[in-house]
Amino acid sequence: MQKFAVGQAVRRVEDERFLKGEGRYVDDIVLDNMVHAAFVRSPFAHAKIGKIDTSVASGMPGVIKILTPKDVKKAGLGAFPTLTAVDGVDENGIAVPQRFALTGDVARFVGDPVAMVVAKTQAQALAAAEAVMVDYEDRPAVVDLATVLDRKTRLIHSKLKSNRAYHFHKGDEPGVDRAIASAGHVTRLTFVNNRVAPSAVEPRGSIGDFDKAKDQLVLYVSGQAVHGQRGQMADVIFKVPPEKIRVVMPDVGGGFGAKNFVYPENVMVMLAAKLVGQPVKWIAQRSENFLSEIHGRDHLTTAELALDEDGNFTALKICTRANMGAYLSSYATIIPTSASWVSMGGNYSIPVVSMSVDAVFTNTVPVDAYRGAGRPESAYLIERLVDLAAFETGRDPIELRRQNFIRQYPHQMALGMVIDCADFEGTLNKALALHDADGFARRRKASERKNRLRGLGVSSYLEVTLGLPSDFAEIRFEDDGTVSLMTGGQSTGQGHETTFKQIISSELGIAPGKVRYITGDTDVIKTGGGHGGSRSLMVIGSAVLTTSHEVVSKGKLAAAHVLEASAQDIEFKSGKFAIIGTDRAIGVLDLAARLRAIADSLPEGIPRTLSSTKTWERKQFSYPNGVHVCEVEVDPETGMTEITGYTVVDDFGRIINPLIAGGQVLGGAVQGIGQALLEGVVYDEAGQMLTGSFMDYCMPRAQDLPSIDVDFNQDAPTQSNPLGVKGAGEAGATGAPPAVVNAVLDALKPLGIGHIDMPLTPLKIWQAMTAASREQAAQ
Repeated sequence: MQKFAVGQAVRRVEDERFLKGEGRYVDDIVLDNMVHAAFVRSPFAHAKIGKIDTSVASGMPGVIKILTPKDVKKAGLGAFPTLTAVDGVDENGIAVPQRFALTGDVARFVGDPVAMVVAKTQAQALAAAEAVMVDYEDRPAVVDLATVLDRKTRLIHSKLKSNRAYHFHKGDEPGVDRAIASAGHVTRLTFVNNRVAPSAVEPRGSIGDFDKAKDQLVLYVSGQAVHGQRGQMADVIFKVPPEKIRVVMPDVGGGFGAKNFVYPENVMVMLAAKLVGQPVKWIAQRSENFLSEIHGRDHLTTAELALDEDGNFTALKICTRANMGAYLSSYATIIPTSASWVSMGGNYSIPVVSMSVDAVFTNTVPVDAYRGAGRPESAYLIERLVDLAAFETGRDPIELRRQNFIRQYPHQMALGMVIDCADFEGTLNKALALHDADGFARRRKASERKNRLRGLGVSSYLEVTLGLPSDFAEIRFEDDGTVSLMTGGQSTGQGHETTFKQIISSELGIAPGKVRYITGDTDVIKTGGGHGGSRSLMVIGSAVLTTSHEVVSKGKLAAAHVLEASAQDIEFKSGKFAIIGTDRAIGVLDLAARLRAIADSLPEGIPRTLSSTKTWERKQFSYPNGVHVCEVEVDPETGMTEITGYTVVDDFGRIINPLIAGGQVLGGAVQGIGQALLEGVVYDEAGQMLTGSFMDYCMPRAQDLPSIDVDFNQDAPTQSNPLGVKGAGEAGATGAPPAVVNAVLDALKPLGIGHIDMPLTPLKIWQAMTAASREQAAQ
C-alpha cells in the first residue's frame, strides 16, 4: 500500500512549517514603506454623529492622514452588498439599509467605525485615534429580541418601517396546525440559541496596497473566499472590473466562517493605500475583534413537536426571531433560512413541517455565518425537542429516536430536501457501544455516592454539505520536474494541502514532495468558490480527482506515442504508463518531461503536455450525520458541570484521511461544548458589550474537556460525488451543543428540570436547582 494514499491517517504536511515558525500570516507581511491604521469606533450602541474634529489628532507624531466619511463619499465608494435572493421571503421582500465603509450619520452598534487614522507606526495610529473628537448624540439602544418588533420600540434605521429585515416561511402551516390539534402529545419549547463570538486564534487583519503600474488595488487579508470578496468589492463598492482588485490570502489562523465577508476595515486599507501612496496595514486587537467581527447564532425560537399516542412524530412547527445585528452582513439573510431549513427535522421521519423566521435589526454587532451556519441551530432545535418530549411522556430518549429514525432511502424530507443515504441507527448503536452506555447506570450510582448528579445525553444530528456548487482544479507539470496543484479554495487550518496531495498520490502515484500547492491569490487563481459549508473535499476534492483522471487519459495517448504502441494497449498503474503484458513502461513525471522535450515534433492528436484542468459541479447534496454521546457530573452545591466522557461517531461517507477528519470533529466539538456550557456574548440595556475580552467571554480550556473518542461509520457512502465523501468541517459544532445540554438536563431530571438555555453556566444551573428544590418543598 502507498504511504500517502487515500484512506490513510497521514500527518499534515503543512504542520512542519507551522511548528517551525515558518507560517506566513498577514501580520508577518512587511511591504516597503508600509504604514499603519487604527479606527475610531463609536462608544455608543445608537447615536447620531455630529462633527468629527481631527485637528488635534492630525498634528500628532507620525500621523499621515485621517479619513472620515467625507473621504468615503468623495471616493465614490458604494454601500456594502448582501445576498437578497432568498426563496420563501414574503411580498415585503428584504429591507437592506445602506452601510458604508465608515459610518457618517448614525452609529448603530458599539464598534461601528467612524474614522480611520493612518500613521507611521501602529502605536502612533492608536494614539491619534484616541485624540479624534466626535460629537455623539446618544439614543436609546434596541437589544432585546423579545421586544424588538413592539410598536413602541425605537427604529434602528429611520428609513425603514420597522425593525424587521424580512419574514420567511417554508412548509405546510395549515397541515402542521391540524396535526398539532389532533396530536396525542405536543411538546412546546421557547428557547435561546445564544450569541457567540468566533474568536479564531488569529484576529482579523489586512494590508491595502495600490499597484500604480497595473492601476490595481491589492488586499492581503486574513480571510476566506478571496474571489467572492473581490467580486463584491469590485462590483458594488469600488465599482471597477474584478481584475482591478487583487486579493491575496496568506496562511490564516482560523476563520470559522467569520472571515468570509467584506468588512469596512478591508475596504478602508485599500482606499487609504491609494490615497497616501503607501501600503497600509491594520491588525485587530482582541477587544477590537469582539466589537467588529461578525457574531454567530442569536435566535429566540418557539418550537412545537407533535407526537401520536404511540410516540411517532407527526408534525414540527418552528417560529424563530433571528438577530441580524445592526446591518445585514454579506450572507446573513440565508443563515436562519436557506442554510437552516435544509436540515430541519433532522434524522427523523416527520410528515409535515412549518418554519417561520422573522429576521430583525438590533443595536449589536452584525450576525452572519459561524461554523455550521444554520444547521447547528436546526440540530439543536430538534434534538432538544426530542429529549424534552421523552421527558414529558416518560419515554427513553434514545428509544424515542430509534422509533422515529428515517429508514428508507432516498428519503424526501417534509421541506423538500432528499437524503440519498444514511445509517442513523447503525451510527447510534456504534456510538453507544463505544461509549459503554450500558455501564452508565453503574457510573451514576458511583456519582451518587460522591453527592454528584450524573447525566447521559445524546444527539443524533443531520448536516448538509453546502457552499458554492462548483470549483476547478489544475494540475500543471512544471519544467523543473515538479507538479503544481491549483484550486479555487483556501484553507484556514483544514489540511487541504495534505488531503488533495493524498488524492493525487493515489490517482497518479506522484510523491507529495513533488507537488506544490498554490491557492489564495486572485491574480494566480482566476476563479474559485473559496470554502464554506464544508464544501472543500466534496467539491474541490472531486475536481482534483477528475483532473487526475484527465491527466491519465492524456497520458495514455502520449505514452502510446512514446512507447510506440496502441493507446488501447496502455494501462496506468502505480504512477506508470505501461504496455499491457510487457515490462515496457514510463513514469508519469518522466512522460511529462519527455513531452516537453519533443513537443514541437508531436503529431496532431498527441497531447503536448499532461497539464490538465477540470471543473466539477455538485448536482445533489450530501448529508453528513452522526451521534454525539456526552456524559457529565453536576455538583448540586455549586452548579459546576464536569464532562466525564465524550464519544462521537460520524458518517462522513468515505474517509480520505482519518487523522484530519478526526481533527475537524474534535475542533468543532470543542466549539460546540463551549457554546453549550461557557460562551455567550452579553449586551446590557444600553447596547454595551459586557463580554469584550477573554476575561469575560469564557472560552473552553483543556481543563474543561475530557479526552474525546472519535470513530466513523463508512457503511453508507454517498453517490453524490465521485469521492463518495460527505463534508466534515462543521459537524462537530452541530452535534455537540444538544448532546451536552441533554446530558446536563438528564442529570437534573430527578429535580424535574426540563430546560435551561445555553450557556449552562454554574450560576444558571444552581439557580434552576434552587428554584426546583423550593418548588418541590412547597408541594
